Amino acid sequence: MASTSLLVLLKIVMILICAGWVSLWILKPTELWTRKWKGAEQSAMNTVFRYNGLDFVVYTFPVIALAMIGFIYLELKPKEPRSRQRRSSTTALSNPLVVNSYLGVLSGIEILAASLFILFLAWTFYTHVSNDFKKIIPIKALKLNVWQFKFYKVSIRFGLLAEACVALLLLPILRGMSIFQILGIQFEASVRYHVWLGTAMILFATLHGAGIFFIWGIKHCIQDKVILVHFYNLTSLECVYLLYLTPFTLQQMWNWQKTGRIYLAGEIALVTGLVIWITSLPQIRRKQFEIFYYTHHLYAVFLLFFLFHTGDRHFYMVFPGIFLFGLDKLLRIIQSRPETCILSAKIFPSKAMELILPKDPRLKYTPTSVIFMKIPSISKFQWHSFTITSGSNIDDHTVSVIIKCEGWWTSSLYNMINAEVDSDDGQMKCIPIAIEGPYGPTSLNFLRYDSLLLVAGGIGITPFLSILREIESAQSSGRKGFPSKIQLVYAAKKSQDICLLNLILPLLLKQKGEQLHLKVKVFVTQEKRSGATIRELLNEFSQVETVNFDTKCSNFATHGLESLRWRAAIAGFSSILFLVLLSCFNRAFLPTAKTGSKENKPSSETDLLLICSFTIAIICSTLVAVILRRRNLREGIPPISEKQSEKMKPSSVEINGALEEHEIHFGGRPNFQDIFSKFPNETGGSDIGVLVCGPETMKESLASLCQLSSQGIKMGDQKKKPYFNFHSLTFAL
Repeated sequence: MASTSLLVLLKIVMILICAGWVSLWILKPTELWTRKWKGAEQSAMNTVFRYNGLDFVVYTFPVIALAMIGFIYLELKPKEPRSRQRRSSTTALSNPLVVNSYLGVLSGIEILAASLFILFLAWTFYTHVSNDFKKIIPIKALKLNVWQFKFYKVSIRFGLLAEACVALLLLPILRGMSIFQILGIQFEASVRYHVWLGTAMILFATLHGAGIFFIWGIKHCIQDKVILVHFYNLTSLECVYLLYLTPFTLQQMWNWQKTGRIYLAGEIALVTGLVIWITSLPQIRRKQFEIFYYTHHLYAVFLLFFLFHTGDRHFYMVFPGIFLFGLDKLLRIIQSRPETCILSAKIFPSKAMELILPKDPRLKYTPTSVIFMKIPSISKFQWHSFTITSGSNIDDHTVSVIIKCEGWWTSSLYNMINAEVDSDDGQMKCIPIAIEGPYGPTSLNFLRYDSLLLVAGGIGITPFLSILREIESAQSSGRKGFPSKIQLVYAAKKSQDICLLNLILPLLLKQKGEQLHLKVKVFVTQEKRSGATIRELLNEFSQVETVNFDTKCSNFATHGLESLRWRAAIAGFSSILFLVLLSCFNRAFLPTAKTGSKENKPSSETDLLLICSFTIAIICSTLVAVILRRRNLREGIPPISEKQSEKMKPSSVEINGALEEHEIHFGGRPNFQDIFSKFPNETGGSDIGVLVCGPETMKESLASLCQLSSQGIKMGDQKKKPYFNFHSLTFAL
């Protein structure tokens, strides 16, 4: 294990790199940076890498370096804290500060980060526009009025705000190469940051395009010659103001220019972005997932034409996210090969399925981790995420997930398994399956509370099954530091939904004399019964249909992701190879420009060389990854014997243990305010972790209560009053 001093040093280096990269964006709109950067690029033209090397190293590589150092830091960092968490100022900032039906649940840290980003956008916009307005030259030949010219320049600067959003757009949705892991942010939570950035990007891009179209429209764009002040920089990322004569016709809007800005590329990028954004709205994504899923892959078209429109110098600003995303995408494809197979499946009365998959014993993951699953026999392209319900410390050879039959994809899987259960031919089907992941938190910090209040709605109980199994394993092995008092509040529509509690039945029965105390409160919202107990319902719905499948189609188990240090090495190798290839291509295919030359070069040729360098670098890195993967890949027959391969009959287990301590309520939703007021007295803990997974309305209710409790603590005695720490988990992306 690395020493504390090394971890501190790596953290300081990451902070300095992040601060430096942010400073570049802040200084970028200023004239001082424009002048200095212009001179730096001219000096770099005399080197072997030309200006490309300088732009890549200064604007792109810091984020890649941050990811590389972050991976090493996470690899060396202890997975489990050595002591229980202490309440601090950062803990208060991570609790809900704003609860809104439109914005969702926002913590103080999220509001602070969003506010700083908005201030940065305002600073960038104001600095650029003010500099533009200072340099308006009253020329009689100018065919635009002053207000029209200002409107035109304001529209152009909206494009730079869209560029800033694109720079961060892909970073939250990285999985294997995610730098958000450094901050302890799970992939499911960071998806909404991607949504916010995408919405802001589309807004600014639409204002940018609509403003320019408006000016072209009111002038009819049919003047013989129009003198415009065009902000285009030939030697730096900043715009140098040049005044030149440009023939502007309506037809030019639909032509592919040989030099300068390619307007047609910008129009295609804007239309593509609008299609992606519209089809990702909740109304479409939830009801027509296939439309959302397939149109979202138009991101490749959007990024390609964004490059052609902005040029390579501007593209280096947004290139870090694209570079890491491309590498992450190909590494995930490698990781999902070869395909494995489903060992067995259990069908519960609530139309939920538990799939058992083979796992490499060396694969370890944390509770609440998710895997992405593709079943080619249903769809060769669709991937769906599911929470792992098993624990890697308990199940060495298998990993399990629970899937609720709701949409088209899950219904197809349910029917496929049901058909196998109902068939009488004795021939068991082999179902190949591709797996990506698991992805999850890097540590178990959220389990280091005095007590835990787990609130689940419907299939949202799945993350808590893995948490409870992990805590049970920790208690059995003698590990300390885990909460000993836990309360599970489970809201379900039908009484048959509580059959999933059978998976933690040993925990429900182990109460007296045990270090771990678990209490369950079940609320069945759409049924009314009197006198029914949890024990009676578990016995009533304990019958489970189980089928074990043939495994001849695959001898490989789920191996998971490569090590973090290995991913850091691949990222470094790819970036160096890209820079070398780009320098070689530029020298081979582009003529050397004289120092200080301002001639307009064909921008599309430079962009194509950048695309080729990026593609070859990623492919070469992928080939290296494939070779290393095959060397380390261990063939393993799934742990299933011939007897287990036979189809099993429906089974049920009679529950004779006492479950009177657990409660069940019918015909209403939980009263969270009453639960919050009673929970501290029932558990005795002062530092309480509240974990919720369910509908948004449930999350908002609990977040409001945690917000009120934290405000009450500030006015009272912190040592005596309990503190509720809110954590939101997502079971569907």
